[in-house]
Amino acid sequence: MKKKADLVFIPAMGIGHLVPMMEFAKRLLDRENRFSITVFLIKTLFVSSDFTSYTDSLPQIRFVYLPELEPPPSSSNLRTRESVVSVLVETHKRLVKQTITNLFSSDTDSESTPTRAPIAGLVIDLFCSSLIDVAKELGVPSYIFFTSTAGLLGVMLHLPELDNQIKTHFKDSVTELSIPSFTNPVSPFLLPLPMWSKKDDGYGWYVYHGRRFTEAKGVILNSFAELEPTAIKSFSGGRIRSPPVYPVGPLIDLHGQVHNQTQLEESIKGWLDDQPPSSVVFLCFGSRGSFNAAQVKEIALGLERSGHRFLWSLRRPPEKNKLGLPTDYENSGEVLPEGFVDRTEDRGLVCGWVPQTAVLAHGAIGGFVSHCGWNSILESLWFGVPIAAWPLYAEQHLNAFEMLKELGGLVVELRLDYRGGEDDLVTAEEVERGVSRLMDSDCVVRMRVKEIMEKSRRALMEDGSSFTSLGCLIKDLMDES
Repeated sequence: MKKKADLVFIPAMGIGHLVPMMEFAKRLLDRENRFSITVFLIKTLFVSSDFTSYTDSLPQIRFVYLPELEPPPSSSNLRTRESVVSVLVETHKRLVKQTITNLFSSDTDSESTPTRAPIAGLVIDLFCSSLIDVAKELGVPSYIFFTSTAGLLGVMLHLPELDNQIKTHFKDSVTELSIPSFTNPVSPFLLPLPMWSKKDDGYGWYVYHGRRFTEAKGVILNSFAELEPTAIKSFSGGRIRSPPVYPVGPLIDLHGQVHNQTQLEESIKGWLDDQPPSSVVFLCFGSRGSFNAAQVKEIALGLERSGHRFLWSLRRPPEKNKLGLPTDYENSGEVLPEGFVDRTEDRGLVCGWVPQTAVLAHGAIGGFVSHCGWNSILESLWFGVPIAAWPLYAEQHLNAFEMLKELGGLVVELRLDYRGGEDDLVTAEEVERGVSRLMDSDCVVRMRVKEIMEKSRRALMEDGSSFTSLGCLIKDLMDES
């Protein structure tokens, strides 16, 4: 490849999907300077000031905001984020093709008519698989960027077959599912909630995306071979029909570019600096994680009884039945037990949003009570911080199950079946017990996580598994251009 080859990246589902995709883009540019990358952004999905500051920190990447389009009238009845995003992307197909043509079609025939766009390919989020059609029309390859586990990738690739086998709802038809990317049987209740029922609008989209993945040129996976060996091998051993899979992770924003430094962050750092090494349990539940008042009180009582130092990122839930994100409390005391802050002021700090990566990197952190989002798991493994698993939504229950059962006990189980209904309460006793197990210096999970920490770093070094996989992807991209 003599000249630069352009790649178009199209993320979806917000900052949690954008950041690992951009970390991959930076790594690709560092490795091969003959690539250039343009990112198409669907405005409706990326509107926060934090997002703008993040894109401004990446001058080597060109960002193009697509004009806002009106969603189809039928979208007002959609109930899941997966459905809303998938329909929105589908609506933008023609605009994506037109924008690519306008930006990249410089080659002309004898009549000065634009030919195909001179780009090496499209790299699209897993919920953007309908854009494979655009790549085909332009005559370029498409690559799925998969932001979760190899285990979930196996589930989605296998889902069309399961859909043919099971005629009614999974949760009512079977007690266990056999998934080629898992060695253990998988309970249907561990799957993302929209997969439970064929009547759910999200279910059809999961089946759709799983079927479309096989039409892509390859799948770029935010994982590494040493972490998920069985699942990753299942893609090349014929057990699952799949395009080539390139594990290139872990892809982590180690420099905290997503958010600007604030006075609050400085105060958190100052508080952590005053704590003994590995003495603090960190509670944080992701950009969408929050609890009702009753659950907040149980967490507080469990932390108090545990006797351990803690840093707790406590967020206010969005309005009921809304797809909005949690926000910070103006006064968290309104939901905490009376006197809790005073009784724990010498060993605990309750705050709103926190810079999670920076906190996990701090030497005072000894454990992490987490929702088990994949980005959070990879960050905790990178810094060698063990997790107490408390999954809340999306694929987090499956992530926690894989970490616990498939991968030799890489998490402490706090509660794996929590779904957040009004009668679904994790008690103070469960919180106290989970935190105490997590912070035990002799915890086996702690030693296992330290081993994976070293493997995650070696995977990215020259001749490491992810380094080698990225090299294979680059070669394939060059051959296509």
